[in-house]
Amino acid sequence: MTTRFSETLRQASEPKWTRAVEHRFVQELFDGSISDKAMAAYLIQDHRFLDSFLTLLGGAIATADTFAARIRFGKFVGMVSGEENTYFLRSFEALGVSEEQRAGTPDAEPTKGFQAIMREAAATRSYAAILAVLNVAEWLYLDWASRAPQPLPRNFVHAEWITLHDNPFFRDFVGFLRSELDRVGPSEPEVARDFFLRAVDLELAFFDATFEGRD
Repeated sequence: MTTRFSETLRQASEPKWTRAVEHRFVQELFDGSISDKAMAAYLIQDHRFLDSFLTLLGGAIATADTFAARIRFGKFVGMVSGEENTYFLRSFEALGVSEEQRAGTPDAEPTKGFQAIMREAAATRSYAAILAVLNVAEWLYLDWASRAPQPLPRNFVHAEWITLHDNPFFRDFVGFLRSELDRVGPSEPEVARDFFLRAVDLELAFFDATFEGRD
């Protein structure tokens, strides 16, 4: 049986992929023990991705080779712009994070790196490059979120961050992303591999940065 192209990329990213999905951040999120300070720091940085992420999704819409794919990406843009963005705003309020604090917090180095790679992938006009970054950004999150034990943490800030990345709509979208990468990635294997591996490196570094100076 032939291994899926997307799976060959995930395997090539080991052990960093597994280190990310089993990260301290994930474990503390699952058991609700992550400090408000660390969670706030994480969410401030993650919210900074939205602009670049929407640029990346716009690139996917522009470079996708089927109308059906464009529709799928368009629906996902709506979710990110609505439900997910609203979660951030509710969480900032619950954690006591002011607009001034959000604006005054500098970008962490992994945040800068992720913003850059999203815009770089979009600028290539390569559907394979864009899909490689999107697969890491979404599939890796589904991988860790799907491991969450039940019941979920009582704090909505923790629980909803998990369910945003493990629900029928999201699982279906990740399945779509993988199938698209399986379909078009083999035509640009080195491009896809380069963007995929660099994105995994950044995901792991992003989780690590959550705790820097906060222990």
